[in-house]
Amino acid sequence: MAEQNDQNANTSPVNTDAGQPHAGDGMQRDLLAVLPLRNIVFFPGQIMPLFVGRPSSVRLVEEAHQAQRPVLVLTQRDSSIDMPQTTDLYDIGTVVRVVKIYTMPDGSKSVVVQGLHRARFHGMVNEEPYITAEIEHLHEEPHASEDVELSALVSNVRSQLKKLEGLLPDFNPEQLNLIMNTQELSNFAFLVAALLNITVPEKQELLETMELRELLNKLVVALSKTIQRQELSQKIQADVQESINKAQREFFLREQLRAIKKELGEEKEQLEVDEMRKKVEDAQMPEEVRKVVEKELSRLSVMSPAAAEYSVTRNYVDWLLEMPWMESTEDNIEIPHVRQKLDEDHYGLETVKKRILEYLAVRKLKNDMRGPILCFVGPPGVGKTSLGRSIADAMGRKYVRFSLGGVRDEAEIRGHRRTYVGALPGRIIQSIKKAGSNNPVLVLDEIDKVGMDFRGDPTSALLEVLDPEQNVNFSDHYLEVPFDLSRVLFIATANTLDTIQPALRDRMEIIEIPSYILDEKVHIARRHLLPKQLREHGLEENQLELSDDVLRDIIDRYTRESGVRNLERKLADICRGAARQIAEEGRGEIVIRTEELSDYITSRKFYPEVAERICRPGIATGLAWTPVGGDILFIEATKMKGKGRLIITGQVRDVMKESVQAAMSYIASNAKELGVNPDFRETLDIHVHVPAGAVPKDGPSAGVTMLAALTSLLTDRIMRNDLAMTGEITLRGQVLPIGGVKEKVLAAHRAGIRTVLLPKRNADDLSEIPEAVRKEITFHLVEEMHEVLDIALPKKQRKSRSAAKDTKKTIDIATEIP
Repeated sequence: MAEQNDQNANTSPVNTDAGQPHAGDGMQRDLLAVLPLRNIVFFPGQIMPLFVGRPSSVRLVEEAHQAQRPVLVLTQRDSSIDMPQTTDLYDIGTVVRVVKIYTMPDGSKSVVVQGLHRARFHGMVNEEPYITAEIEHLHEEPHASEDVELSALVSNVRSQLKKLEGLLPDFNPEQLNLIMNTQELSNFAFLVAALLNITVPEKQELLETMELRELLNKLVVALSKTIQRQELSQKIQADVQESINKAQREFFLREQLRAIKKELGEEKEQLEVDEMRKKVEDAQMPEEVRKVVEKELSRLSVMSPAAAEYSVTRNYVDWLLEMPWMESTEDNIEIPHVRQKLDEDHYGLETVKKRILEYLAVRKLKNDMRGPILCFVGPPGVGKTSLGRSIADAMGRKYVRFSLGGVRDEAEIRGHRRTYVGALPGRIIQSIKKAGSNNPVLVLDEIDKVGMDFRGDPTSALLEVLDPEQNVNFSDHYLEVPFDLSRVLFIATANTLDTIQPALRDRMEIIEIPSYILDEKVHIARRHLLPKQLREHGLEENQLELSDDVLRDIIDRYTRESGVRNLERKLADICRGAARQIAEEGRGEIVIRTEELSDYITSRKFYPEVAERICRPGIATGLAWTPVGGDILFIEATKMKGKGRLIITGQVRDVMKESVQAAMSYIASNAKELGVNPDFRETLDIHVHVPAGAVPKDGPSAGVTMLAALTSLLTDRIMRNDLAMTGEITLRGQVLPIGGVKEKVLAAHRAGIRTVLLPKRNADDLSEIPEAVRKEITFHLVEEMHEVLDIALPKKQRKSRSAAKDTKKTIDIATEIP
């Protein structure tokens, strides 16, 4: 690659006459390395830096500098050729001496060279490692100082240079003085030629002019043309300045401004402003937004790119132009197709599917219906977030999602004002822009985990976003123009409603997604999870076989969850083990049996122990609600001689402690009817413990379980081990309704419990429980505590601890090992 340099680089004269042989000494030939140049003609007498980047050229100049050897520089005929051949170079160039080499930060070399004399290229000798050629030295002939014609020509050139200095205000006076003081005529002519702002071929013609008189004549002509051009330009400018009217003057100034910006490298910014104006003309946007954009573009066109406000305004205009103000996707309102798509992606979840189909049905009848604002509430892993993508795919809409978990800054929702450094729109506007349409499905994930601090309350900012009456004109602090969010289908997800601000909760349509039952998990694993894991582990369907019984055993023995995330991890463990066997042993098909699961999955985590734990008086099984679904809860009570102390342990909080005290008061006031010693509060110390002591527990729904456990302890009767209960109690023995019935019943079903005691006032909640679960569980709806005790504590059962252990029934119930 030829080295490229600026042909107008600063030059310095040097006296090369001393020690040089003249033409009278005879023609001299030599072998010299050749350095091709682009866009520059190098003259004898110049001292100028050249930038060298090609490895062969770097080697050339380093070796020449080390050995103090001269180099021939030749100009390319075509500067676009990267690897010039000898035919691509002019025949006459300049022999130079390498004075100094500087290494640049990018590894290239800056070489200061000094022009010595001209030389003619006669042919290439070597091409590697760099071009070496046979050259003929062309030395200048001496000229008599009394030559009148030459003196006149030199004087003419000097006077024209002085005149040109007056026409060019940026002319370097020091450089001109240096040239004027050069006495050697050949060097003087070469330095003037190097100074001229003419084309490379014209300069090469001057370099190839051998006779000094002819060279000076050509310089006179070239200087005259340059002076004429400058004078004509100034005359035209003066004439135009006098003749143009106000409009013409404005146009002329704009053209001058354009030319100035081009020289300053700012033409690109002006072109960008013009392109933005075209975009505004073609864009579909509200008239109010269009006026704002045009106003900002007017400011931008007269603003310097170096100004701090320039980039701020530019980014703001870009955001306004890229927002999908009137761009939307067409909804697929073919209800059978949408139903089929939802069924393919998710098993069950009929309530959610029904609500989406209802929205589409109304949308089909009423085209301008506002998008609903839904909130899916349920334990982790039940498919809340993935359901949002499935809905978007089924409706043919764009899908965007962002998580609100841990968001504490109100500006994350509404955006920052443009006065701040690095300001951006809020997450809502960013998501709309990312979607590229004004009616996407926008999932607000983990809305129950939004925080707040000194920077504001994001939930309060969401009030406008999720209010159908207000989000028609949602105003982001960054955009400062209203954007219509009414066509967006908002879907929020949460694990619990307790931490959501009531005003925000009131704006959303709550759809509860329950825990999956065993059969649903089997179907999900068969239809979705197992095929996905087979694909991800490079297995074919016929290479791994898992029966439904094996899937049930994995669900019962190795996972205990409301969703299916752990189940998917266990299936991934099995697929990895199968892939290893196929790779190592070359097996074609692997059939997994129940007894072989421990070879693929880590140690078994859950064992049937409800029946074993309820093996003595004072133990009862309750039901609890947690943010991740329902769970079973054991209450244990024991007694010892003492003075009536009541000890409560297990991270039990105030409301649950009050339930224990209420149960104690009820038993004491009804001791005779219950068959309890009336003096037990004076002679016994009672200790109530709720296992899983590291987990805080609270709530009134364990009241019936506390009373049943204490009654079992004080009457020495063993509680039924196939039964679980929940409900709040009063001092009169009434059983009050509680919440979370569906989650609690599903937890009992997962644990293998088939009899559940519920408050009678919760009868309506049974309709929310899946029909398959209702068929397998016997429900007892009670109003009074004596009904609970009659069912849970059979009066005829009076057995010692050892007898109870011998006659216990083993029920296949899974509970986690502490």
